Amino acid sequence: MMIFAAIVLGILVAIIPQIAWLLVFLISKVFHFSCSYASFGYTSVGLVVFAWAILAYGFFFGRFTLDINSVKYANKDLPEAFNGYRIVHISDLHLSTFDDNHQKLQDFVDSINAQNPDAICFTGDLVTIGVEEALPYKDILGKLQATDGVYSVLGNHDFLIYSRSFASAKEREDAVEKLASFERNELGWNLLRNQNKVITRNGETLTIVGVDNQNCANQGFKTIARGKLQNALFGTEGYTILLSHDPSHWQGEVLPQTSIPLTLSGHTHAAQIKLFGWTPAKWSFIETDGMYVNGNQSLYVNVGLGCTLPVRLGANAEITVIDLQKE
Repeated sequence: MMIFAAIVLGILVAIIPQIAWLLVFLISKVFHFSCSYASFGYTSVGLVVFAWAILAYGFFFGRFTLDINSVKYANKDLPEAFNGYRIVHISDLHLSTFDDNHQKLQDFVDSINAQNPDAICFTGDLVTIGVEEALPYKDILGKLQATDGVYSVLGNHDFLIYSRSFASAKEREDAVEKLASFERNELGWNLLRNQNKVITRNGETLTIVGVDNQNCANQGFKTIARGKLQNALFGTEGYTILLSHDPSHWQGEVLPQTSIPLTLSGHTHAAQIKLFGWTPAKWSFIETDGMYVNGNQSLYVNVGLGCTLPVRLGANAEITVIDLQKE
């Protein structure tokens, strides 16, 4: 994939000076002046070399550069027993990212554990194409440690909608169930599929709610809508935190239909490019990365640890450390 991307990018950037030269050449014939090709040729070569250098940096260095972002999240309704509660939020592992370097995933896991989390929340996209991507990483991911465990949801890629290897819808659904079983039974995670899990401390409760990927039409790009928010909220107690892979869900359903104070999402990757605070993800998403606040409701979008295309430029892999505080 990387070689193919490099070839395509090389062709695209090389063609630009060629088009410019052709236009100048045609004009020179009309107005009878000479036109040298050399400068346009050198420009093509220079652009290709520059583009390949950027890709090489993003592949060998950028995709494994890690940011550990600390967030102090204060809310007046937080139960006193959860004042100081620490959530480590991770997202979008896309485990095939690490096929050429398993040690980097181990390093990420070690960095997560070093934060001493009370809970780890993973907001989806364990794999990119197929469940087989996850199997080699059972031992590494099984080492994730948090006092109250790991909570996860399924993202759009986890529904394996980008694979062409399935002969029928049932075969695809069976593979999704295999992936879900892997998370629950092999990794020991609390996979929440339109469900919730109540955590109790000193008689007070915090409920972690999780929905299957729910794509909403107000932003982003069409993927799959399998979330059932009202089902997931049934029986919730105390303070509520929602895990929902696609941040478009926040404006699409969470804000207009609920009073959930904190939603955690991923999905955007910040387009794996972020320069001077700007990301191309803003062309598709309203909420691309970081914290967003609307009244008493907040959304945090994590840009992920893995990649779809194995290149990151500025939008570094992210571990978010969220310390809950009573306002």
